Amino acid sequence: MSVEIHPAAFVEPGAQLGVDVVVEPGAVIGPHVTIGDRTRIGSHALVTGWTRIGSDCQLHHGAVAGSPPQDLKYAGQVSYLEIGNHTVIREFATLTLSTEPGATTRVGSHVLLMAYSHIAHNCQVGDHCILANAVQMAGYVTVDDWAILGGATLVHQFARIGRHAMVGGGSRLSQDASPFVKTAGSPPRNAGINRIGLERRGISTAVIDALDRCYRLLFREGLTVDTAVARMRAEFPGIPEVEHWARFAETSARGLTR
Repeated sequence: MSVEIHPAAFVEPGAQLGVDVVVEPGAVIGPHVTIGDRTRIGSHALVTGWTRIGSDCQLHHGAVAGSPPQDLKYAGQVSYLEIGNHTVIREFATLTLSTEPGATTRVGSHVLLMAYSHIAHNCQVGDHCILANAVQMAGYVTVDDWAILGGATLVHQFARIGRHAMVGGGSRLSQDASPFVKTAGSPPRNAGINRIGLERRGISTAVIDALDRCYRLLFREGLTVDTAVARMRAEFPGIPEVEHWARFAETSARGLTR
């Protein structure tokens, strides 16, 4: 078992570091932090609060994980930040604890958070997501698996980004971005399904065609959400991706980006 801690780093007593963890100069690790095997903490990074980081992660120079939420309701109580395995957090990205006692801000595995991106309190980011430079997320945002957010995108609190969604850079999302769909702009507009992304992830042509039909039902035929969802289920029973999209649409609290 080996842990490599640079003499110019500061690791507080109580921090738990796994096998082959590397801590570069100037990094600071707080007493309630747990870091998994083979994770590297870059120079002048700060890992604080009640933060748990998985294995094989990389936090680059100046990244901050586990700082208090930017929420005036927070009173210093114990809340958490969890980061999965094989996740890369680039320079000066910031990730905060949750606001409520015992609640958790989560970032999944195989995620890329590019420089200056911000994960606010109580956000939930799934696996295999990419957030490009300076993506700014307000509190309680949910980003489902495989979603991609282009640089400098702003996301309103409580908004949801569906799985396999592709959001163009510079967008301003105040409503939910549907799964499997491309959207961009300020205000944002949909631009069809993310066909190339779905093909790259091994989704069959039959399922992609079904999703394309669902897109037209939801956004191009002038139907209410309830009517469109009923048609989706009637036309494509037994397709999990269609059912997932139908459920996403009918549970949208902020409304769907169109």
